Amino acid sequence: MRTVVFDLDGTLADTSEDLLAAANACFTGLGFGAPLGAADALTAFAGGRAMLRLGYERLGVAGDVDGQYPVLLAHYAEGLDRATRLYPGAVAAVTTLRAAGFATAICTNKPEALAVELVRRLGVGDLFGALVGADTLPVRKPDPLPYVQAVLRAGGDPQRSLLVGDTVTDRDTARAAGVPVVLVSFGPEGPGVARLSPDALLERYEDLPALADRLIS
Repeated sequence: MRTVVFDLDGTLADTSEDLLAAANACFTGLGFGAPLGAADALTAFAGGRAMLRLGYERLGVAGDVDGQYPVLLAHYAEGLDRATRLYPGAVAAVTTLRAAGFATAICTNKPEALAVELVRRLGVGDLFGALVGADTLPVRKPDPLPYVQAVLRAGGDPQRSLLVGDTVTDRDTARAAGVPVVLVSFGPEGPGVARLSPDALLERYEDLPALADRLIS
């Protein structure tokens, strides 16, 4: 079965505001205030540790990134859907793909439990046959194994699949798995993701079903 695998943060949903709020809550709890802002959305999609590193650097202090990471996750769990929204057209595109006989799955570097809960709260859990998170397996993206497992768990064939993402991590994951990669141009980097030379750019979700049909034989 042909399969389309989606990244979550920055691809299916704009989660940056809630991620940044969780990181800022860590710094506020340490007495530093909130050093991160909306302009740091791209760093938010690079993960919790990346946000902590940037915050400490901006504050000019040596901080315990690994020690604060579980604190960040706890803050994020409390408000993971306060501002997060699915990108326009995402639900319709996934629905159309499934109606056309594609399997669909999520492969994210967000911890699995948080990803499952977020997808549930966004009301789209039933649209995906599998979800593989950062801690589902011993490795995470850009290692190809989580991607391959997402395809297999959704009932698909890795050789007839593609990855939809928004970052270099997604590009590298697809290249390692030997599958096409489509990068969205409506994320925080915008059209700048073209520098990563994906197989295709996605400007709007309405175009994805036809694109998937063309890229997967």
